[in-house]
Parts: sequence; C-alpha cells; structure tokens
Amino acid sequence: MATRFAAVGRKLAVTTLVLLALIAFSPIGNLLLYPLESRFPAWDTSRGAPDGIIVLGGSIDTDLSAAHRTPVVAHAADRMLAPADLARRYPNARIVFTGGSANLVATEAREADYTAPILESLGMPKERLILERDSRNTWENAIFTKQLVMPKPGERWLLVTSAFHMPRAMGIFRKAGFDVEAYPVDWRMGGRDGLFAFTRNGADGLGKTDVAVREWIGLLAYRIMGRTGELLPGPGKD
Repeated sequence: MATRFAAVGRKLAVTTLVLLALIAFSPIGNLLLYPLESRFPAWDTSRGAPDGIIVLGGSIDTDLSAAHRTPVVAHAADRMLAPADLARRYPNARIVFTGGSANLVATEAREADYTAPILESLGMPKERLILERDSRNTWENAIFTKQLVMPKPGERWLLVTSAFHMPRAMGIFRKAGFDVEAYPVDWRMGGRDGLFAFTRNGADGLGKTDVAVREWIGLLAYRIMGRTGELLPGPGKD
C-alpha cells in the first residue's frame, strides 16, 4: 500500500478479510469435511471379533513430549481411547500402534515410544502392544505394519484413525495389499444436520477448513503418486 498501487492493495486487503470471515464463520469447513467423515460408517460389531487392531499415529506431539519428558496428546485423543476399549472387548486381538516422526528434520523422538505408556495406563498389557516406530507418513504406516505383522489370509484387521483421514488411510492400505476394516474415530462434525450451520467461533470454522483442505490435498497427491486406487476411497474395494 506504500506504492502507487495502493488502491489495488486496499482491494486485496478487503477481499482477503472477507474471504477469511467467510471461512471462519460460514459452513465452508463443514461442507469440505462432511464428505470425508461420512465416507465410512461406524464399524459393525456384529461381524465378530477381529484378529488384530491397527492404530495410526497422529495424536502425540513428539517435540513437546521430548521437551517435557512425558507424553503430550496434542489432538485426536480418540485414537488413544478407542484401542484401549477395543483391547478390553477383544482380549485375543493383536494391537499394533504405527507412528514414528513426521518431522522434516529427523529426531530421536518417536510417537510410538510415547504412546505405549498412555495405552498401558489405560489398562492395556504391555505384552499385547506391538510398536512400529519408523514410519513417517500413512504410506509407510501401511508398508511397515504389513511387514511387521505379516497378516494371514482370512484374518480380520481393524484400522483405527480419525474419520476425516479414513478414506485416504483405507485407500493406502488397500494399495499396499493389506485388507483392513475401517474403525473411524475422532469426528469433527455431528452429522448432516449441522452441515449448513454457521458458527460464532471463528477458530472452529478455520480449524475445520484447515483440516479438510489438508486432507483433500493429501488425497489428490496420493492419487497422483499412485498410492491410492481412487481419489476418494469408499467402503467398496478399489
């Protein structure tokens, strides 16, 4: 605005503020998030006990955990609570947590190392927990976990991750040749009833939009790289 293009600068500033307000308070975040979260229904318990349960990382902040020398759950706490409950309901199922560090600069901190104490404190016996601590993304989660557990034909494995992340995760595991069943958790929306709802909390709208946009970009990138069989994987196999 300090140049001779000040008029254009003012218009850009106003446009940016208007768009920011729309994203913060309008249903845009809901509209982007709903197709992701509603893609896979809740797991059907009537199908019987699973042979194994895979929990994807993404809850623990490894840097904060290392700094304070204690597990710090930054978000998606349901990813920790759900496997503890499943372990109690299915005492014969193998439990696998897969998650290393997603940092661009490698550190010694691994999410799996900080997750174990949390799950143990929730009542999961240490001997039941299998840790995969080298993966940096969902593709490596699938590849490394498959190599670790070597699933047998006919075995049924559950995949626990956030509902908005489930389409990409399921597509990746299928592409890796690991047949899993979706167990979505950590919903950010109540359902279709709130699809067009406005919010008075701008941070809520911005947060939902941020999560949804990053996931849609991830879906597109993984499809281009050939790591999923379709743009938006669904309950039917690719």
